[in-house]
Amino acid sequence: MMVLKQGVELLLEHLEEQQRGRGRVGRRETPEKMASRIHATAEQLHLEDLQGPCDASMLLDACRVVLDTNPKSGHPLFFNQLYGKPDELGVLGDWLVVAANAHVHTYEAAPAFVVVEKEILDKLARTIGGEYEKEHDGLFVPGGSMGNFYGMLMARHHAQPNLRKTGLHGGPALVAFSSEQSHYSYTKAAAVLGIGTDNMIAVKCDEHGSMVPEELEKAVVRAQQDGKHPFFVGATAGTTVTGAYDPLPSLHMICKKHKLWMHVDGVWGGPVLLSRRHRHLMAGAEHADSIAWCAHKLLGAPTQCAAFITKHGNHLLPCNASAASYLFQPEKCGAAFDPGDKSFMCGRRADMFKLWLMWKHVGDLGMEKIVDVTISMAAAFEELILGSEGKFHLVQPRTYANVCFWYIPRSLRPFRRENASATEMEEIGSITSLLKGKLHEAGDAMINYQSMDGVPNFFRIVFRSHCHLDVQDLQQMLERMDSMGETL
Repeated sequence: MMVLKQGVELLLEHLEEQQRGRGRVGRRETPEKMASRIHATAEQLHLEDLQGPCDASMLLDACRVVLDTNPKSGHPLFFNQLYGKPDELGVLGDWLVVAANAHVHTYEAAPAFVVVEKEILDKLARTIGGEYEKEHDGLFVPGGSMGNFYGMLMARHHAQPNLRKTGLHGGPALVAFSSEQSHYSYTKAAAVLGIGTDNMIAVKCDEHGSMVPEELEKAVVRAQQDGKHPFFVGATAGTTVTGAYDPLPSLHMICKKHKLWMHVDGVWGGPVLLSRRHRHLMAGAEHADSIAWCAHKLLGAPTQCAAFITKHGNHLLPCNASAASYLFQPEKCGAAFDPGDKSFMCGRRADMFKLWLMWKHVGDLGMEKIVDVTISMAAAFEELILGSEGKFHLVQPRTYANVCFWYIPRSLRPFRRENASATEMEEIGSITSLLKGKLHEAGDAMINYQSMDGVPNFFRIVFRSHCHLDVQDLQQMLERMDSMGETL
């Protein structure tokens, strides 16, 4: 156990360093350089065909290199992805799950985790409200993409329950819909489920990135006229890039009219349900047939911690059951609580436990504070961009916790987007990627960038679980970006 104790000390040191928010956010190194670092500590990176044993102290050195070279996702200036600093009770829960090494497929194998999962799903259902309070079913799943997969899988079974036996051959041409700004997991789910990516229809969005209801209805009617069978609408609550919310009440009315399954991807924007100030963004979610929800993004649970929930109680079992006799035996203690046959998978981590610890530790008000503080930081940053005297420019107004902006080089100030030439916009896009590289090379803030719908590269900062950040940090970061920009 000595090496494990030393490893735990190493991990605690790493977490404490991130808590202080000091040092580099990340390193910009080639894959070859990264491999050479690990090679130097563990004799070599390559696993030989006849691999011999390696001294544990060397492997601990390799662990140090991995922690040192990996981006510090817990650093206050890590904005690169939709996850960040892990909650310490969440870390404890994750470590406990690893130590227990339980699979959540039967009550017998994971009794405590099974009852905790039920409790978390019950709480989430009450938080959503509406029909979910009366009846619901759900599972913790390995990420939001799987949550969206489950939504489409259940919708397919609801529309054509015999397909799980007969297959798609000779059956109706099923058609699904999501916005042109929706997550790519919808397209992947359509491919895996045999719907076909050509039958995953991208619906137009408005200038804010929200699905246009009228365009959805046109697309549904067009598919019906083509002799196809519309069955699924994948709405989005918080798009990955801009944080836009689809108008759920309007989409619900269209789904109700055309008898379509309405699923909500609330993986990024769903946590607003915990906030009295911001839950209006998810208005209408209580009417959805199913929802994908996540705690490892904005709320700060360690990855991964995502849930799928549906208002249709006892629908997951007929959709997924295979009744494996070696695993699911009705005479066992607690067999009625066995969740495994409801799941597409057999082995499943107890990801719900870390969230239970977090929620019990801070309570409803603490969870609400995480949401409110994070969104208030995004609003404060938006104000810094607007007050930057033309050094930075918003791509579009903020909706949620995403802020999209450009750095404007001195030669293009004062900048007016409506009057900018194609050449000027191209220059701004090029400057964005160059400045990103400068920041990364310096070990400074990690900020993602991208282009979208003909709009050249822009920075996208996403705020999540940022109770350890203040406005001064953001102001100083912008000043450093401006200084670096002057050298480009």
